Amino acid sequence: MTTEHHTRRAWIAWFAICLIWGTTYLAIKIALGTIPPLLLGGFRYLFAAAIMVAVLKLQGRRLPPASAWPTQAAIGFFMLTLGNGGVVTGEGYLSSGLTAVLVATSPFWMVGVDAAFPGGGRLHPRQLIGMGVGFLGIVMLVWPDLSLGGAGARGVLIGVVAVQVACIGWSLASSYTKRHVMSGDVLGAATLQMLFGGIFLTVGGTVRGEWEHLSFSTPTALSLAYLTVLGSVVAFVAYSYALKHLPIAVVSLYTYVNPVIAVALGIVLLHEPFDVRQLVAAAVIAVGMLIVRPGKAPEGDVS
Repeated sequence: MTTEHHTRRAWIAWFAICLIWGTTYLAIKIALGTIPPLLLGGFRYLFAAAIMVAVLKLQGRRLPPASAWPTQAAIGFFMLTLGNGGVVTGEGYLSSGLTAVLVATSPFWMVGVDAAFPGGGRLHPRQLIGMGVGFLGIVMLVWPDLSLGGAGARGVLIGVVAVQVACIGWSLASSYTKRHVMSGDVLGAATLQMLFGGIFLTVGGTVRGEWEHLSFSTPTALSLAYLTVLGSVVAFVAYSYALKHLPIAVVSLYTYVNPVIAVALGIVLLHEPFDVRQLVAAAVIAVGMLIVRPGKAPEGDVS
């Protein structure tokens, strides 16, 4: 296959990433209607891991050796248990659009976490300014709700903290992977990460007593299926293909598209509020992202 064909397919993969990861916030919101948050994440990644194992078997490939499992378990914990677990928990208190905008702050945490690792890049004044701009955008986004006080304000605070924990977990896993995990069987490694992430989330849901509140309806079951097949398996393959055949700076643009799709779907389908103040705050966060991480691609998506 020619380079031109690979490039064309890579662009299709990129559009798929934007569409799929932009719609996962809507799917999560719908699924949370009857499926508790940690069990939702657990089911999603256990089912996705099962599909990935089947794909590997069809290709005549095996999972990575047992010696690699502890490392992949740790990455799965930070990237999926904390990462996706924080998102689904936060979305239980926040609108899907607001959650997507807050997840867009991941580059700020990635820069800070990367600098904290031994041998990490030093924070430059430009990056510190970008992080400050992004923090200002977050304050603009949630301060009116927090200032009201009461149960509503506590819910917003819990949601914001949960999403930021998700961003931190994803950033820790990404920085560790970049430094200590050799590139190899990407599909096999992702399968183990999903497997262990799904196990940890399911255990967490069990400890929290979520099974008592679990039920399924047609919309929630379809949303879970969408998150499993498209949000996890298909999007991962598409992201890997796009990253291989397109410049990193181009692939990274999906982080600006996803919140737009999520906010639009939340407004149209879920009738979520999104006013001028929130629009300005989202724009401020986007400016902060541009300042902090010009031309660098995130290591994936926590949704």
